Formats: sequence, C-alpha cells, structure tokens
Amino acid sequence: MDGTELSGYNARMDSEPTSWNVKVGLSAVVVSVPEGTARVLTVGEGDPLLPYGEFDPSRHRTVELGLRSGVDALTGLSLGYVEQLYTFGNRHRAPSEDERIRMITIGYLALLGPDASPEAPNSRWSDWYSFLPWEDHRQGRPGLIDELLLPQLERWAQQAAEPDAFDLRQERIRVAFGHGRFPWDPEKVLPRFELLYEAGLVAESHRDWNSRPAPERMELPISRSDMGNPELADVVRRTGVAMGHDHRRILASSLGRLRGKIVYRPVIFELMPPEFTLLRIQRVAEALSGVLLHKQNFRRLVIQGGLVKETGNRDTSNPGRPAALFRFRRSVLQERLAPGVGLPQARHQT
Repeated sequence: MDGTELSGYNARMDSEPTSWNVKVGLSAVVVSVPEGTARVLTVGEGDPLLPYGEFDPSRHRTVELGLRSGVDALTGLSLGYVEQLYTFGNRHRAPSEDERIRMITIGYLALLGPDASPEAPNSRWSDWYSFLPWEDHRQGRPGLIDELLLPQLERWAQQAAEPDAFDLRQERIRVAFGHGRFPWDPEKVLPRFELLYEAGLVAESHRDWNSRPAPERMELPISRSDMGNPELADVVRRTGVAMGHDHRRILASSLGRLRGKIVYRPVIFELMPPEFTLLRIQRVAEALSGVLLHKQNFRRLVIQGGLVKETGNRDTSNPGRPAALFRFRRSVLQERLAPGVGLPQARHQT
C-alpha cells in the first residue's frame, strides 16, 4: 500500500460511523422445474433480484415465517419446502444511502411444483442458466469455458504479484472449472462465480468497482487494475445476466447446495407433480445438475432405492406406448439415512 492509498485508507477510517444500525434482510431462491427447464423466481424492473424482504421482530414469530410472508406479499406465491442457506454479510453487498446501515441477509432455498405461477406484475420465472451459463453441461462442456473464461482467468492469474499467489490462483481455476487433471464438479458453483467476480469477468465486478470511491475499492475482492478495459466489457456481455446487489452470488450458493443435496435427500420430489413418469424425474435431475444422466442406471437407483411406487395409472399425453406413473414413497425417509436419487452421468460427457 503506497502513501496515497494509505492516506485515503486512513481518511476513510476516520470517517467511519461510530455506531451501526444492523438490519436483517431475507432473500429466497425459489426454484421450479417445468418441462426440464430449471427456473428461478425474480422480481424488479432493472437488474433482476431474488424475492426479498426485511425481518421484523415485532411481526414475525420466526425468521422463516418472515420470509414466507415477504415472498407471498411480493409475488403472490405461497412457499412449500424451505430451508435456510447461508447468512450474507459482506460489506458493500447492497447499496445504501445511509452509511450507518449494515444489511445482513439470510438466504433461503425454496422449491415449488411445476405449475406454480407468480401473481405480481413485476415477478417472473427466469431460466437460472441465463445467470450462470457456464453451469449447463447437458449439451456437453460449454465452449464459453475453454474459449473465453479459461484464457481470461489465466491472464488474471499471471497478474498476481507473487509466485505463490500465481500458483494459488492457477490451482483455484483448475479445481473450480475442471481443467487439467481435475474433473468437473457440478457442486462447485459458488467457487466458480467468485473466481469470475474477482477476475472482473462478470458485470457485478465492474458495477461494484465503479460505484465505490477509490479508497473503498481496496476492500473489494477484484484484482484487475483497469476495470475500464474494453475487452473485459465485451467479456461480461457473454457471462450471463447480472443481478442486483449480490443476488447472483446467493443464486450460485443455492445451486451448489441443491446439486449436492439431491444426491442424499429426496428434495427433487418437492419439484414434481403428485404423479410422474421416471423420464420426468430424470429430466428434472438433469436440469438441476446440469449434466446428462445414464437412463438405465438412474432408473435402477430410483426404483431399487425405494423412492417411488407405481400408481397403476399411465401417462397418455405423448404418442407411443403410455408410460407408467409413479408417486414418491414418503416412508423412505424412515427407512434410509440418505435417500437421494443419485446422479449417474452419461459416459460421453466431459
């Protein structure tokens, strides 16, 4: 830190408020998967936001009830399955006119069936891969990764001031993006997004960088010295839709959590209608994991694991031989410790 930076840093520290007003916000990643398309509920007219609200201890008996009330009021949707994700409290994560306010947000994951429809005019379903396009490998490894992201990340790694920092950056890149000897891990969604943010490869990096006075930029985890580089401006147009505040980071956190959870808990059935075909379960699992699955192995895991039972009914909505309809066996929750669906990937994938 040179003298100019130190002077600015000290001036900022001297101007810090002596007391903080901490508020507790609530954000929900609401997911639905109709027809094999993973969707997330968004609100707002500008950069899309996740449904949000503020916890009011005088009105809400529990934090979760506050979340449910807020989402219902904002979108007209009543939530079913809900679980708490993480607490997000980084400084500068949300703009505020009052520097004395620090917003701490508790993120939740909520799952809804395929027919859920928001009623509010500014709430809508959005394809979650429009926000995280490098995560969808159902048609093979996206060219975006090897043609654009990895070369840019390599340039970023080379900007490290010390050899150890360079080695650490390269290791993070290879582990996160399945490069070199490392395989692609669908659950590492958050580490991938954070790398892209730090390297200035997503729009939020530039927005956050430009919105802060120079002394405060030192607190932002961005290593690019020139955030006005026109080449980077072209890159960010290809790295997905930006979200307001840090909501794309919350979305990445939830996708990684959900991908891990479907392997050992039957949460996938919270997204299904009461009766469904085995193919429909597979398409939902593929939409969530972002990879194609081996049909026979997937079905064997679902059936032999006791996750479903036949209803005796048939699906006649498609041409050809009617497919058997199944229901979720809720009693499996008492029979097995980890009754997940399993994700046996198709062999031709990378």
